[in-house]
Amino acid sequence: MADSWLVGAVSCSSFINKEPLFSLEQCNLYRSRLALGISELLGDASCWRVMGESAKKTTVYKGLLKNEELYQYILETSVYPREPEPLKELRDATAAHPRAIIATAPDAGQSLDMLLKLVNAKKTIEIGVFTGYSLLLTALSIPDDGKIIAIDVDRKNYEIGLPIIKRAGVEHKINFIESQALPVLDKLLEDHENEGSLDFAFVDADKGNYKNYHERLMKLLKVGGVVVYDNTLWYGTVALPEDLVEELVDEEYKKEMRKHIMELNKYLAADSRVQICVAPLGDGITICRRIY
Repeated sequence: MADSWLVGAVSCSSFINKEPLFSLEQCNLYRSRLALGISELLGDASCWRVMGESAKKTTVYKGLLKNEELYQYILETSVYPREPEPLKELRDATAAHPRAIIATAPDAGQSLDMLLKLVNAKKTIEIGVFTGYSLLLTALSIPDDGKIIAIDVDRKNYEIGLPIIKRAGVEHKINFIESQALPVLDKLLEDHENEGSLDFAFVDADKGNYKNYHERLMKLLKVGGVVVYDNTLWYGTVALPEDLVEELVDEEYKKEMRKHIMELNKYLAADSRVQICVAPLGDGITICRRIY
């Protein structure tokens, strides 16, 4: 069934129960973005092959651009030529992982690198590590005496990238903590000297806790510090009508994640403590700069 739904989104020609899946208007509006986003939400790998046969094997398309070819153009002309060899190696190593789609998108990573340099980040925190692409990127960006607190519930994934991190000579900058993030953040806040001590934060973890992370990070980040939240457009589905989401997404927890993201976006927009910018990189990142 998932293949039929996707092909309908791509070609606008499939039928279920002799009825067209989408109207012509819906097809024109959602054609590429809906197909790509829903294929991930449905968890059907064959869906990605429909749209991504021409893509490089180490590139997983989850972008929000109009078509994959444009995204590939950006990668090949701007991102890959500037990507350090250790990051490329880690991206290659992650490609075979069954959940490779959750890794930081290379174009989003490029923006993180620039932000880290713009704020002269030295002390950072990362919530959600996976195999460590964004973590390695951060370690390569900050000074040799910089420090990263890296928190993830699963060390096994981190160990996929760890040999590459070691060869890159930046492991000494990383304090990896295998744990839920909230207890670690609360522990840090027990020491008042940690308040306002962080230059930068990157969050790519459980969406239901993003608001909880934000409240704690507003205390840990210095004024002028930056926090970046990943997945804040949730494969473009935040803009889809509710009835269409109900029809196409059959796993309740994925619907819940979408709701959490939409709540977060409203929450951040109303937070006067931060200046915000939503960028359609990967499946959406929101950049927050603490202003008081």
